[in-house]
Amino acid sequence: MKEKILNGKKHGLSALLIILLLYAAAIAGIVFSSNMLGRGDRSPLIIILLAVSITWSTVGLLFFCGLKILKPQEALVLTLFGKYIGTLKEEGFYYVNPFCSSVNPAAKTVLSQSGDVKTNTVAEYRGNRISLKVMTLNNSRQKINDCLGNPIEIGIAVMWRVTDTAKAVFNVDNYKEYLSLQCDSALRNIVRLYPYDVAPNVDTTGDGIADDGSLRGSSETVAARIKDEIQCKAADAGIEILEARITYLAYAPEIAAVMLQRQQASAIIGARKAIVDGAVGMVEMALEQLSERQVVDLDEERKAAMVSNLLVVLCGSHDTQPIVNTGSLY
Repeated sequence: MKEKILNGKKHGLSALLIILLLYAAAIAGIVFSSNMLGRGDRSPLIIILLAVSITWSTVGLLFFCGLKILKPQEALVLTLFGKYIGTLKEEGFYYVNPFCSSVNPAAKTVLSQSGDVKTNTVAEYRGNRISLKVMTLNNSRQKINDCLGNPIEIGIAVMWRVTDTAKAVFNVDNYKEYLSLQCDSALRNIVRLYPYDVAPNVDTTGDGIADDGSLRGSSETVAARIKDEIQCKAADAGIEILEARITYLAYAPEIAAVMLQRQQASAIIGARKAIVDGAVGMVEMALEQLSERQVVDLDEERKAAMVSNLLVVLCGSHDTQPIVNTGSLY
């Protein structure tokens, strides 16, 4: 289905004035013909005038249905006896065929901030108008297994807008529900390709080479791939995906505590390694300076004792208590 824009229909004000003038003429005709009939004038012209005036007063209300008002960033898809005739897109006061009907299957469907698709019981939308504004879909958090099988919880926010009203209305049953389901599907497809943290021997790009991609460290790349995945499906519904962002990312509660301990252990190991590397460097520097300045002549046994003492002091997690030896080292 190809979108067809209706131009040259902004005659709403003129049509309204004509309809009101015809109603005024019909009322005047009814009053005049009634007075003439009351005087006994039953000529055919008077009877025809009365019949036409009464008929217009009854049927003329139908012509008000052809008046359409559009605000900025609104559109109206029109059909005539089931046939698509075009879309009104620009703001203004329009007059169209009064037998035309507007179509929008998603008029009462709201994508709430929780991400659930709900149907309002109270009409919050003006008729079947389609919003062309940029809207945000904040889907609810999903529990998905990453490429290593670890369950994680992740949520995304998708900025989107309708670009082709004909596709949005006629190609899918409900374009808002369709978009919500495609966001969930694309999120699962992409997240399953990445580990939560950087892991060895993991190929996230599909080129057969291990890389450092991860959900936590490559959030921009992951969001871009999710956006492209959604756009491939949403194009059929006349929807443009402007941006996708990860709004929430964490391990699932059942393994969160274990993974926290793992991260803490990795941090402790890294910190200890840095401390040991620094301590060894400081001991080496101390021995070199003592030897260069000939402060004291140490044999191998004394060097070993000094290295041991310095490493204990530098690598210990608590403050050391000095012991003063006033005698011989032996």
